[in-house]
Parts: sequence; C-alpha cells; structure tokens
Amino acid sequence: MGQKHQCEKHKGKISNYLLFDLPVVHCWMNAFALQRTQRLCIAYKGELGDYYCMAAKSVGLPCPDYKRVHEGFKLAYTEMAKKHPCFGFAEKMPNIVWWKTCVKDSFVRAGYDYDEETFEKIFRRIYGTFGSSAPYTVFPDSQPFLRWLRGTGVAVGVVSNAEYRYQDVILPALGLQQGSEWDFGVFSGLEGVEKPDPRIYQIALERAGNIAPEEALHIGDSIRKDYYPARSVGMQALLLDRFKIPEAETWRKSGATVLPDLVAVKDWLSSEHLKC
Repeated sequence: MGQKHQCEKHKGKISNYLLFDLPVVHCWMNAFALQRTQRLCIAYKGELGDYYCMAAKSVGLPCPDYKRVHEGFKLAYTEMAKKHPCFGFAEKMPNIVWWKTCVKDSFVRAGYDYDEETFEKIFRRIYGTFGSSAPYTVFPDSQPFLRWLRGTGVAVGVVSNAEYRYQDVILPALGLQQGSEWDFGVFSGLEGVEKPDPRIYQIALERAGNIAPEEALHIGDSIRKDYYPARSVGMQALLLDRFKIPEAETWRKSGATVLPDLVAVKDWLSSEHLKC
C-alpha cells in the first residue's frame, strides 16, 4: 500500500502512520495503529446474556441464566483460544466451526445441554447476530477522529485479535470503512499470530510499507498486550482509558502516556506530536 506524505518527519514526532487496537480498532501513525475496536472505537451493547437469551427465546425456550452463561463463555473461550489459537488458523478450521464449538461448550458449562437440532437453531441465531452490527455501538469520537487523521495524511491501520468478520462485515456495517476511516488491517484470525506476540506489530509495519517503527504510533488499552509489545519493536505507543480503570494510574507511573478518549488524542497529536 502506498504511503501518504502530507506530514513531514520531525525528530520526536509522529509523521505518517497510526496503528489502532480494535476487539472491538488499531490505528497506525506513519503508521498510527488502533488496537482493539472494542473499547477504543466500538463497544458492546448490553450483555452477552441478552443475545443468548434472545436466541433461546427464538426457539421457544426460556432465557439461560445470565451469570452462568457469562462464566461458561469465559471458560469455553479461554480453552478454545488455547487449543486453537487465532480462531483455528493453523488447522484451517472454518470460523463457524470454531465458534460453534465454543458456544456449545459455553452452554454445557452453564448447565444447558440442548439437543443437536435445538442447539443448531440457537447457534445460528447467535452466530448471525455477532457477525452483524447489532451487538455493537461506535463511540461518537471514533469516526471523526479517524477521518481527521486520514485527512492529515496519516495512514491508519487496524491491528486486532479478531476474526475475519471484523474486517469484511462488522466494521463496514458500523460505518468504519476501509479507505474512508482506515487504510489497512492486521487481524489475528487472518494472520495466524496474535497479541501480545510482537510479530503482529511487525506485520503491521510491513503492511504499512515497511516503515521504520519509530515513525509509527500505536494506540491500545492494555499495557501487556498493546503498549509493551509495540514498544518492544520500536514503535511509539500510548494507552486509552475510556472507563477510568484503576490500573491506569499504574500505567502512568510506569511512564506510559494515558489519555481518556480520542478527542484528547487528537489534541495531544495536534499540539505536540503530529507535525504537518
């Protein structure tokens, strides 16, 4: 992908790329990387149990217990991610099979062992819902920030531990379009490597045009998965703390730049760090 050159390089400044961590986006500054879209640019609406409840009710069954389903899902997802990382990339496991196994195990762990026909109907509803825009909402500062960045000549990349539907379906359905809000994506389910493995950031640097890491800024919301691995490959990095979590103060004490939202990031970049 061609680099943008409206911004000039200045020592200690970010020039052309931003990387965003997505979930739920990773932005890149000479590359600006937006990390997980969840929590940086988008968030979940409601609770997991809401969607499992709607799926069960669609086949005439009562709602599963929210707490049990939530705990069951956490355990099932953790086990699937350990056994079949990157959504089964190495085994070439179909995405729908990965999620079907995970959702089935979630229900069983929660105490709901549906017959195969019933489960198939419930699962299809859940899989379809989470492959659409329905469970997500876009933070109001996200689209203006991304468009502003690209308007200054900064190339924006999305780096996320997410499956292919985020790139192909979910982000576009939410109005976060490749070519409009972001330039390129690095998704673990498509690459076979996931955070905090520094290789995912090296892939992003290559995808941005083999840029020097010091010309890239990564924005994330985890010091372990985002900040440290991005810094380990030589990138600049900052953390977003939208929800005022207790750990953020520890991040600041460790020397990390921590900002509350993307409006603050824009001000930070405009005042000192993005030289155009």
